[in-house]
Amino acid sequence: MFADFLNRLTRPDPDPLEQPDARLALTALLVRIARSDGDYAPEEVRRIDQITQRRFGLSSGEAEDLRGEAEMLESEAPDTVRFTRAIKDAVVYEEREGVIEALWEVVLADGERAHDEDSLLRLVANLLGVNDRDSNLARQRVENR
Repeated sequence: MFADFLNRLTRPDPDPLEQPDARLALTALLVRIARSDGDYAPEEVRRIDQITQRRFGLSSGEAEDLRGEAEMLESEAPDTVRFTRAIKDAVVYEEREGVIEALWEVVLADGERAHDEDSLLRLVANLLGVNDRDSNLARQRVENR
């Protein structure tokens, strides 16, 4: 279903993604981080919906639909390294920096910092070109809310 999208995203020099595709790719990354500990908790699902509503100005139903598509995309997407690098090449820096904060929201949504989620988030931040300091500051902002 997403083969053409993934081919466009993972080719050597991808074109920047249009807004709907960028939203889908970034939401799929949120799903991947939530699933990384083997427990795709209801709190994480709700948080993903809240994040997409806030970031993209979606209604509740639109956010649920986007998450549903993102869940399917995430299951078909290549390994995290290739998928994240593809997003880095196709999404502007400001969006990538903002998604790190959103990823921390998902990681912390269930009240636990699982080692698998924490490790994956550090890897993803690095692959997106966001340094450890900025990722740590994003985590602190989330924790202080």
